[in-house]
Amino acid sequence: MKYLTLVAVFYVHTLLVAGVTDKIFCYYGSWAYYRNIGKVATTDLNTTLCTHIIYTFIGITKNAEVKLLDAWLDVTMGGIKNTVALKERNANLKVLFAIGGWNEGAGAFSLIAADADLRKSFGRNAVNFIKEHNLDGMDVDWRYPGDNKGRPEDKQNFVLLLEELRNVFDEHGYILSAALSGTREQREISYDVTNINRHLHFMNIMIYDLHGSWEGKTGPHAPFTASSDDISHLNVISIIDEWIQAGASASKLLLGIPFYGRSFTLKDVNNHGMDAPTTGAGNAGVATRESGSLSYAEICSNIKNSGWKEEYDKSRHAYYSYHGNQWVGYDNIHSVREKVSYAITKGLAGVMVRTIDQDDVKNECGGGTWTLLTAIKKRLQLVQPQMYG
Repeated sequence: MKYLTLVAVFYVHTLLVAGVTDKIFCYYGSWAYYRNIGKVATTDLNTTLCTHIIYTFIGITKNAEVKLLDAWLDVTMGGIKNTVALKERNANLKVLFAIGGWNEGAGAFSLIAADADLRKSFGRNAVNFIKEHNLDGMDVDWRYPGDNKGRPEDKQNFVLLLEELRNVFDEHGYILSAALSGTREQREISYDVTNINRHLHFMNIMIYDLHGSWEGKTGPHAPFTASSDDISHLNVISIIDEWIQAGASASKLLLGIPFYGRSFTLKDVNNHGMDAPTTGAGNAGVATRESGSLSYAEICSNIKNSGWKEEYDKSRHAYYSYHGNQWVGYDNIHSVREKVSYAITKGLAGVMVRTIDQDDVKNECGGGTWTLLTAIKKRLQLVQPQMYG
């Protein structure tokens, strides 16, 4: 108890110096509605654990139009409407939509950002979409300026696009955020950090998918620190520090936390530690059905019900589990608490979660409903009790 008190005093003192860390941005993957197992509809979402919910994804055309990618789900079945309706239970909740995503690529963004008239059209169309659906803003998910069928001038054109959006959004009081790559290489290719910092309200830093089956060896995809023999910058501490050094305001940054793990198939079932040789992606989960990826709900269920063994890597502050020839690295309650505490010490705006529908929503593993999301909010409550009354 004495230790916890000292920790709380330390973090509260840090707050007075660095500013308040109080935002929890929650990406919701609308496709979770289609799962046979682990289905999560917008009406299932908890209204008390997020400060902002980002409905993903909405598309973009080369003519700067905002387009529905799944009109049946988004409109006919009330996906967007029901998400906005959550504000009736929490007046402080903000609901945004994310435009783009990996499948949309960079092509349309690149064309629009390069043309002043298209930038203006996009701004108007985005505002009209927000008004039509009673939303609070938009999250730009361009993967990535200068890459993925983009062009070198995207880096500066992205600044011009954000400037146009921010100007028109400010007229209506809308929120403008963006999902941004955490890696050094992608940051240097894609982002003029100082200038995008001027135009965005919030920057959602994607600190995940840093390692995966493409590397041929096991590794956590969102480690907190580097191992003792690793000089890589691919970890939470290095990425946040480099973004701030590059010109980002800490008070605008949100530390990205994944609610899924990256999985592998081991080459040798007896070699199941970190950096163990692998033959490819891990088996798809029963709910998410994507090879190389398992939701936290699937992972904790495997540990509870299927004999998977959980281990902790002290040097990386990362968790992993294995069973037979299957291996997965992920975040759990303990690691998300550590990341939230770090966000507070750095004076960040808060944390971003991707995606909340992959949490243990219904307490199937015994850790409580919305296990990871609850752990995040409770850690904020511990060090910032004044925020929640």
